[in-house]
Amino acid sequence: MQDQIASRVVGAIEPKLRQSEIERANRKPTESLDAYDLYLRALAECNKPAGEGWDAAIGYLRQALRLDPSYAPAAGLIGFVRREQVSRGVQLSHEEIAEALHLARHALAVGRDDPDALRMAGPTLAVLGGELAAAMSALDRATTLNPNSAQAWRECGVVNCFANRPDAAIAAAQRAMRLSPLDPLGHNFKWVLGFGLMLAGRYEEAMEWVDRSLHDRPEHHPAIRGKVALCGYLGRAEEARQWIRRLLEANPAMTIAGFKALTSKYNVPGTMAVYVEGMRKAGLPEE
Repeated sequence: MQDQIASRVVGAIEPKLRQSEIERANRKPTESLDAYDLYLRALAECNKPAGEGWDAAIGYLRQALRLDPSYAPAAGLIGFVRREQVSRGVQLSHEEIAEALHLARHALAVGRDDPDALRMAGPTLAVLGGELAAAMSALDRATTLNPNSAQAWRECGVVNCFANRPDAAIAAAQRAMRLSPLDPLGHNFKWVLGFGLMLAGRYEEAMEWVDRSLHDRPEHHPAIRGKVALCGYLGRAEEARQWIRRLLEANPAMTIAGFKALTSKYNVPGTMAVYVEGMRKAGLPEE
């Protein structure tokens, strides 16, 4: 019982502390920011909706790394931003992907005992490089170092989805939500849970959690794609047409072919086939 209470207290405090530190950093003049403050300012930019702060975040993180090249969380966060861009269908250059993968490996090397660096850098290797084993190894260490990190458990859910292990993904997402029920990034927890449930064939339950994710963050692209696929599986033709229109308005290239091209680098054809089948049933155009 003591362990459960301690875990819940830490889970409640962590996002509030992070938000307070972000607000503190934003009150300081730019000229006096050190590497840590630049990192926190980048986090604040990452929390802005619709990806409007990503470019600024990358700029802050590069400044932080110039001040301290061994600052593992800053290196890891660049990979996180690049993954978020890819999730929205942003076409990254070979140089941008190579930089993100290089910095992820650097973060894992110099931040071996930093759970934040591990939980950001590891999944970058999975999403941008298809390196699932390396990602799971990093996340296993991150959750061992800090078993109360809701974000680390969320990333475990993502990578387990990619590895087509829905039961493990569902458990990880549920643990993240228990640890941090009011997390400002909670829409991600709900989408991951929906993703895992969809892979498990539990479509009605999956739809409930995808809807909750979209309620919290209506422009969240992975959840929109999940909504389209689930409409296909559940035979909701009219609803599917509405969400396909919304998906293509946000990204006209997100056809079946475009989605396959986007996810080909993940090296997880079985997992992505579940998405493709649902989106095809929903009526998403092939080209």
